[in-house]
Amino acid sequence: MLISVAPLRVHRLLLLVISAALVATALPSFGQTGGADEDAGVVPEFAEDPTPLNLPTSIVEMFRALDIWTAPFLALTLVAVWFTTERLVVLRRGRVIPKPFVKRFLKLLDEGELEPGEAVEICEDNDSPVARVFLHGVRKWGKPSVEVEQAIIDGGERQVSSLRKNLRVINGVATVSPLLGLLGTVWGMLGAFQDISTAGAAGNMQQLGSNIALALVTTAAGLVIAIPSLIIYMYLSGRVDALVMEMDDLSQNVVQCVSSEALAERASRPRRVPKPPAASDDEPRKKKAV
Repeated sequence: MLISVAPLRVHRLLLLVISAALVATALPSFGQTGGADEDAGVVPEFAEDPTPLNLPTSIVEMFRALDIWTAPFLALTLVAVWFTTERLVVLRRGRVIPKPFVKRFLKLLDEGELEPGEAVEICEDNDSPVARVFLHGVRKWGKPSVEVEQAIIDGGERQVSSLRKNLRVINGVATVSPLLGLLGTVWGMLGAFQDISTAGAAGNMQQLGSNIALALVTTAAGLVIAIPSLIIYMYLSGRVDALVMEMDDLSQNVVQCVSSEALAERASRPRRVPKPPAASDDEPRKKKAV
């Protein structure tokens, strides 16, 4: 199960950016301390009317605070939800490996009650992933077991690709979201440093705090999307692996029924002749009476 390692590499960059945010926050306080030493008792201009920062306290408020970054994060969320729902429906066990079909089909094969054409028709009518795998083996009816197994392997690889379809999209969301959050963090920090360079170390704290808040909120939004997406990707990949292993085990039963070795062994078995019904006790009595 392949999982992208890009989010792991992003962690170091996130730590560096957050450290820069803390340094940027501390710079104005150093400026205030220096001003107090030079002119004690003078209250800085920005402290005359302190305005509290409206930091987001919920996921909804966090998305509202993203400003121009709302659209890409919302798009990633919709993509993750859409393909997660689609894969959960497609990867249901009853849809991939329908139990009634498998039980009936293997029973008929084992009892020798199916002809090659009938077996092909049954598999085509069901059209489930496991039926498509069986179909590749049934079409090699009477061939050596090696050839039948190879046909089943080829058909199984196609079904595995079909089952894993769109899982890469979910993994891509888990990879791109933190990177997008990192980009927003860098963007916010650039704005914060721009304010510091323009207005000085004791510049507009409201604007400075807004830029730092944007930097941290984009990081949080990226992680909020990436963590569930990665968990869902790992879960669905595990489900695919379990379904593939089960289909492989069931396919071995088909090989043991349709290969030339299996058919020759079945033909060499002595056929059971049904015994005639035993005579009832009344028949001898009737003969004696006559």
